[in-house]
Amino acid sequence: MEKFDYWQKNPDLKLFQDLSWNIPEQKTGSFNIIGGNSGSFSSVIHNAEYLTKTFPIKKLNILLPESLKSKVPPFPEITYLPATESGSFDKSPLLSDLVASADASLFIGDLSKNSATCVAVADTIKNSTKEIVLTRDAIDLVLPELPNLIERDGLFLVGSLAQIQKVFRAVYYPKVLLLSMPIMQIVEALHKFTLSYPCTILTFHAEQIIVANQGKVITTPLEKTGFTPITLWSGNLAANITANNYFTPGKPLEATTFSINYSPKL
Repeated sequence: MEKFDYWQKNPDLKLFQDLSWNIPEQKTGSFNIIGGNSGSFSSVIHNAEYLTKTFPIKKLNILLPESLKSKVPPFPEITYLPATESGSFDKSPLLSDLVASADASLFIGDLSKNSATCVAVADTIKNSTKEIVLTRDAIDLVLPELPNLIERDGLFLVGSLAQIQKVFRAVYYPKVLLLSMPIMQIVEALHKFTLSYPCTILTFHAEQIIVANQGKVITTPLEKTGFTPITLWSGNLAANITANNYFTPGKPLEATTFSINYSPKL
């Protein structure tokens, strides 16, 4: 394993600790957190509260489909957007404008899986040049449009290995990811994939949190972190990644790995 010079290990969570100095004392930045459908909105609200309590964010916009308007307690930060008949986001200029104008956007999931919402989210991502983080079922939602998004700079995919397996398939990548592969082969596959595409990937396999970008891969043992195999996907880690990459621009591998050091406040 040591022969892989692109593979770095983070056994004690000591890598990139100095990035904590990049988090300012004064509030700055405009973020969006986007998700929800007519039957679910808890992850959006929970992670919005987590972001505002954990990071000095000047403005956080919570974007929900208007199908939730009668179900969510009033928050001044919430903007309701046009919804499909199934209760998730429909295509709208406002969604696209809000994402394009923000410094970073986190698509947190709980999105109804339908073609209209897929197109709405994919078109919104295409129209933005800023940081975009996709996690939970937001990754599954955009799979049909992923070939049109994967070349985009500033795209972060925070998902299970099964989801990253689907990402490989969606873009017709010639290497097949198998859940039964040893970690060495997973690391090698992510190394080659991120040499081909500019995205940053965080996934989990063999009790290791794996981060890959521009051909470099860093692994961190889960047991050394405050996360569990379940809480990895609660949204807190994706929120950390969204904020830390904004505060440390141009260093996605480092900022994403540093984000694992945060103990989740669940």
